[in-house]
Amino acid sequence: MNLKTRIDWLSDGWKRAKNHCRVTVNKEFSDNEPTAKFKKKLLISEHSPIRDLVVNWSWLKIYSWVATEWSRHKFEKYISTQRDDRCENQTPRGKKPQDAAVNFSGVANSQNTIDAWRKRLCYQATDEARELGESFKAELHKYEPEWSDVLVPNCIYRCGCPEFEMCEQKFFAHFIAQCKEDKVNIYNIQERYNEYNKLFYENRKESFEQNESDSFEQLTLNSLMDSGERNVNE
Repeated sequence: MNLKTRIDWLSDGWKRAKNHCRVTVNKEFSDNEPTAKFKKKLLISEHSPIRDLVVNWSWLKIYSWVATEWSRHKFEKYISTQRDDRCENQTPRGKKPQDAAVNFSGVANSQNTIDAWRKRLCYQATDEARELGESFKAELHKYEPEWSDVLVPNCIYRCGCPEFEMCEQKFFAHFIAQCKEDKVNIYNIQERYNEYNKLFYENRKESFEQNESDSFEQLTLNSLMDSGERNVNE
């Protein structure tokens, strides 16, 4: 399954969000751009003007069942049909497998993403759904780092695991241990989020390097096998 996220459109909503905040405290609109500090505070507070921030993204050729999982969340989504009269695939709709490839286009404001990603970055989510959530978070960070950084799993958001049972990975227990080691105040939301994001990108870097290593090893193995076959044939 393709795990890449494509950002198709981002609203230029920060100045509008800031000015809507100003309205609520009886201030006039301003042309000044909001600072990174303001953005972080507003996103963590989750006041209503953050809904001025909107993103449109695509996940292409993902499993149908993964698209169904993501469709449960409260934002607009458009998923390619499996109708017999609108597909080149000759398999009847009623017999298409759960892993049939579909395209998914989502449109969400920042509050939508905070709410949805709390559930999909959780290790109780399926691996495939979580990996798409992680891909989106990393891609969004290239354009809106402050927004991306408030996309955290529910245990980080709530400073405790709210599930019936903690995930097999015991993620939050390990996170707390890491915070103690790094002397992070877990009761400070910004500090807690900073620590999660640091670990998130460290893990992505390690995964990327491992995948690169595995790909290199596979290429080397294939090359050796090809060479051996040529020698045998010669």
